[in-house]
Amino acid sequence: MNKAFTIFIGFVHDFAAGCYAATVLGIYWLSRQAYPPEVGAIILGLKKELFWTGIACVVTVFATGAGRTFTYVDNVYGEDAEKRRRKLLIIKHVFLFAVFGLGIWWQYSMVFR
Repeated sequence: MNKAFTIFIGFVHDFAAGCYAATVLGIYWLSRQAYPPEVGAIILGLKKELFWTGIACVVTVFATGAGRTFTYVDNVYGEDAEKRRRKLLIIKHVFLFAVFGLGIWWQYSMVFR
């Protein structure tokens, strides 16, 4: 059961991250298009939906990421490799936290400016 849960959490984590990226690209694409005034409210509504879906995806990524920290507790790769892996994971997550923050800010600026 634990292995299946670990795989499921990892899948949801990666899927939510991909969905978040899709919401960023969707809002960007919609913001670059020219629309007649009569559909402006519909496009704005769609952009808002994508923004809030993106926020839900980020929350899911954070929640499943926290869940992943409890599922990878063994020294699978050996003690030295695990120390190196954990250090690189910290660096990766600091970088990705900044990317998510900048992405949310960029989305917000395109939707609610």
